[in-house]
Amino acid sequence: MTILVLGGAGYIGSHTVYELIDQGEDVVIVDNLVTGHIEAVHEKARFYQGDIRDRAFMDSVFEKENIDAVIHFAAFSLVGESMVDPLKYYDNNLCGTKVLLDSMIAHGIDKIVFSSTAATYGEPERIPIMETDRTEPTNTYGETKLSMEKMFKWTSKAHNLRYVSLRYFNACGAHKSGNIGEAHNPESHLIPLILQVPNGQRENIKVFGDDYDTKDGTCVRDYIHVTDLAQAHILAVKYLREGNESNIFNLGNGVGFTVEEVIEEARKVTGHPIPEVKAERRAGDPARLIASSEKARKILGWNPQNANLDDIIASAWKWHSTHPHGYSKN
Repeated sequence: MTILVLGGAGYIGSHTVYELIDQGEDVVIVDNLVTGHIEAVHEKARFYQGDIRDRAFMDSVFEKENIDAVIHFAAFSLVGESMVDPLKYYDNNLCGTKVLLDSMIAHGIDKIVFSSTAATYGEPERIPIMETDRTEPTNTYGETKLSMEKMFKWTSKAHNLRYVSLRYFNACGAHKSGNIGEAHNPESHLIPLILQVPNGQRENIKVFGDDYDTKDGTCVRDYIHVTDLAQAHILAVKYLREGNESNIFNLGNGVGFTVEEVIEEARKVTGHPIPEVKAERRAGDPARLIASSEKARKILGWNPQNANLDDIIASAWKWHSTHPHGYSKN
């Protein structure tokens, strides 16, 4: 049986495909390459370029391939952009998922693993965040992901679809081979932005706020190596294949790292001084965002193998130092 990875040419999707193939799975990728990269597509996966909003296209994929389960990464994910162009996010994330589910139901495919986000929670009630905490997103991106989760819930009740939703914060790092990694344009994630300094692409890194109630005054965030995230998605497919009920899991490191800790570790890994510039706090930035992964560890058997900050940054630097412009040659 075959696993369909939607958005399999993107950052987390491509790493998940690599791990699936390493484990002997047969993999099909669907990606429209709007934000994905053809260079990130694994040579052993069958690739279809198209959009999940295109019902005829999705039907054709399901008719050609013997799909057992779907892993869904095909969503726009820039928080800032989602606030200035919310309808783009509703169109792609929600309308696309509606078309996808229509096609899945028509072809009798009843298992889907969804790449969600801890942004579904909004401002946290407590740290670490638990799956039972309230969900009140503070941006359009988080709102669309929460709406997608609810779409799965009601569809599951009507059509016996079973789903797993995985909520996590900051994916980071790169594949151990150095062949694939993080390549966003524009880049908004902290670790790639820091590594642009030793790569000669920026003079310094901005630190937004150094007076938070944390150990060094800078924000604490949850960073998880992309390969560990990939493994969680694969374990979620296994969980559904074994006949288990629909479920939601947080994926977190349970500790969190401050911005200063990340910068300091990057200095050690790269051997570059990486100058920093203090800036005002950004509106809406909580002091701490950390998710508990206790439930995922217990039920899915998830056990992250790359939890050390030095491992994360070393793998990211291996990629960024050899691919300073991502997959582009320029």
